[in-house]
Amino acid sequence: MSESFAELFENSIQEQNVKQGALMMGTVVSVGREKVVVNVGLKSEAFIPVSQFIDLDGKVEVVEGDIIEVVLDSIDDGLGHTLLSREKAKTAKIWQELELAMHDKTIVKGMVTGKVKGGLTVDIGIVKAFLPGSLVDIRPVKDIDFLEGQEIEVLVIKMDEVRNNIVISRKAVLQEANSADREELVATLEVGQNIKGIVKNLSDYGAFVDLGGVDGLLHITDISWSRVNHPSEKLNIGDELTVKVLSFDKEKMRVSLGLKQLTDSPWVGIEERYPIGKKVSGVVSNIADYGAFVSIEEGLEGLVHTSELDWTNSNARASKLLKIGQEVDVVILDIDTDKHRISLSIKQAENNPWIDFEANYSKGDKIKGVIKSITDFGLFVGLPGNIDGLIYLADLTWDKDAEKELANYNKGQEVEVVVLNIEVEKERISLGLKQLEEDSYSTFLSNNKKGDIIKGVVKEVDSRGAIVTLKDDVEGYLKANEISEDRVEDATTVLKPEQEIEVVVIRADRKNRSLSLSMKQKDMIEEKNAINDYNSQSNQEGTSSTLGDLLKQAEDNK
Repeated sequence: MSESFAELFENSIQEQNVKQGALMMGTVVSVGREKVVVNVGLKSEAFIPVSQFIDLDGKVEVVEGDIIEVVLDSIDDGLGHTLLSREKAKTAKIWQELELAMHDKTIVKGMVTGKVKGGLTVDIGIVKAFLPGSLVDIRPVKDIDFLEGQEIEVLVIKMDEVRNNIVISRKAVLQEANSADREELVATLEVGQNIKGIVKNLSDYGAFVDLGGVDGLLHITDISWSRVNHPSEKLNIGDELTVKVLSFDKEKMRVSLGLKQLTDSPWVGIEERYPIGKKVSGVVSNIADYGAFVSIEEGLEGLVHTSELDWTNSNARASKLLKIGQEVDVVILDIDTDKHRISLSIKQAENNPWIDFEANYSKGDKIKGVIKSITDFGLFVGLPGNIDGLIYLADLTWDKDAEKELANYNKGQEVEVVVLNIEVEKERISLGLKQLEEDSYSTFLSNNKKGDIIKGVVKEVDSRGAIVTLKDDVEGYLKANEISEDRVEDATTVLKPEQEIEVVVIRADRKNRSLSLSMKQKDMIEEKNAINDYNSQSNQEGTSSTLGDLLKQAEDNK
């Protein structure tokens, strides 16, 4: 036997005293493609996967003969081999170093690798630590994403190896570093002072600027005189800039800063530069539901309300007509220097099509257009200048049913119309179709005076009266009590359809286009005329006619 029983027993005792998980020193025996053989003084060979020795460049970081620290994973893996771990050794070594750093309050460096609930994960070597959001900075920071991918300095404040938990603080490092500078800065800081600083963080409401021991807030409204939607449009983390101290609370250590205050306000002298009614060029800077904002110079922008976008559409949507960055011409409508508000108009920078129409057309002119839409109350017709005129139902036809007549028109149909009225201030143009033809009712009244005896034909008759067709197809109504001086209970007993009669117009209602007729009044007029003729003839010498003769003659002429 090559080994005595005593040697075997001693080796067995030695292996039993080496516990699993122990940190050991070993010598690299060989480096293969898949594993590294390490001698840690045990009888059986010890292996470590070569992947645990690959550096960031992809190369094996050990060679034969190197002395390294390892952790004993297993004394016997079932094949007679001892398994070691280089990674666990590195981790254990870092834990030891971090415990010492925590005890001595030594600053360590780590790389921020991601965001988790409540804070950030930071890699310190090959171990992960947790940086709570409340310990990221001296002041509360809502947005901590800016630290991702950055190397930071921290202090270890808590460790629990059993739970594999390491808590660190960046705030503690900043407090310690800034304490001396803070005291010096606080002693000299004054409102109105210009001071240099470095942008350390950006948020939705502004930027935090490190003044050298004290952080100041540069609110988003104090970055520029012009509109700023987010501080990142004007600033970047790490930018060095000069700012003005707007306010300083020593007790709460709060500093408000301004960047735009370093330059003169563009509102100074604005009324001289931009008098009301002046036409200027600008750029669309923002679009809202109620209009669009247009920048007319750096720091000056005005609102173009939806009602001032387009002459022909008072409810136009800015998002459909304009784009951010688009150059437009505007007219200054109003300036409120106290509230820093400017009212602008895009449509007034162009010719008013209603004024142009009034200059080119007059009341009574005939013009052609295309029907744009049909409503219950009339037709909208497109006119030159991209404006619309309205034909009310009452102006569709003289005598026909307007609602039924409306069904004869279609959208897109070209029609000739007459201009009835132009109201530039109200942006209204009234049009008519019936005015293209002569009004038979008005013509009739012009040619026939009240009291004139007129021939007509009974069109319809009932007990109450008759509809009578007169000249030019104008119709009138003859009530039963106007047929004769004798009482007539039923008009059908006296009149028949298509019967020719003589009547006089006793009343004309132009608004309702109606005529009231009378046969009784016609008889009275004829008798009156006969008496007048008798009186006239009696004054002539040699007359032999009597009044009875004249009345009989009038009766025969009926």
